[in-house]
Amino acid sequence: QVQLVESGGGLVQAGGSLRLSCAASGSTFSSSGMGWLRQAPGKEREVVAAISWSGGVTSYADSVKGRFTISRDNAKKAVYLQMNSLKPEDTAVYYCAASPDVRAILKATIFTSWGQGTQVTVSS
Repeated sequence: QVQLVESGGGLVQAGGSLRLSCAASGSTFSSSGMGWLRQAPGKEREVVAAISWSGGVTSYADSVKGRFTISRDNAKKAVYLQMNSLKPEDTAVYYCAASPDVRAILKATIFTSWGQGTQVTVSS
C-alpha cells in the first residue's frame, strides 16, 4: 500500500501556473503507476495525467494535453504535476493516486490509493 500527501494547490489567475507535488511512502511506490485526478463540484472524478512506474510513459486527458506535465522521482518517492496556461475550468480538487498497474492508464478505477486532495482555483 502507498500513502500519499499532496501539496501545492492554491488560487491563481487564468493563464498562470501551479506545480502540484505528491509525497509518497510505502514500499511499492517505485512499482506503481501513478496519476493525478481531479474532481470539480457536481462532476465525476477524472484522470488528467498518468505516468508509468519508470516515468518513461505518460498519458494525458485531451483537456490538459499540451498544458500539464506529469513527472516522478522514484528516489524521492514523489510525483509532480506542472500546470501551465491554467483556465477557470481547471478549478477542482486535485488528487494524487497510485495503481498496482505499472502502466500509465487514464482510468480512475485502476487507482487503489489516494491522497487527501489539494484545491486548485483558477480565477478569470
